[in-house]
Amino acid sequence: MTIPRACTDQAQQHMRSVGRDGHEGLALWVGRQDGERFQVGQTWIPAQRHIRTDDGVCVCIGADELHRINVRLHREKLTLLGQIHSHPGRAYHSGTDDAYAIATAVGSLSLVVPDYAVRPFKLADVAAYRLDARARWARVPGSALTQLITVTD
Repeated sequence: MTIPRACTDQAQQHMRSVGRDGHEGLALWVGRQDGERFQVGQTWIPAQRHIRTDDGVCVCIGADELHRINVRLHREKLTLLGQIHSHPGRAYHSGTDDAYAIATAVGSLSLVVPDYAVRPFKLADVAAYRLDARARWARVPGSALTQLITVTD
């Protein structure tokens, strides 16, 4: 998968911006398949609700927004290739992340950025997961992630 630096920057900027207020942020990477390679072409920032409770923080995408995203994907003949969101501390896929993912096709990626995305985007900083055929999010080790994703300038 190739992702233009502008797409990672846009996602990172959004996550950093909402993180300043102590919230998680979420972005989607959409694009097309080119042979055996996927090319991210756009970063979408869906309408989102930020929740903070005594138990922690989360970001929610409502049913109307999910419908709008799916209609737009179909209309523009695009594929949701992955999602990326921030955590307040370390990067990991929580049970909530597993259960309420937006990217649900086998092979989809879910990246988690630590510390509300305060630093510039680097693959080495993220926790990456890929949805397998049993609908489970499998961790992608750093060495495999750099083989899977190329960030282009």
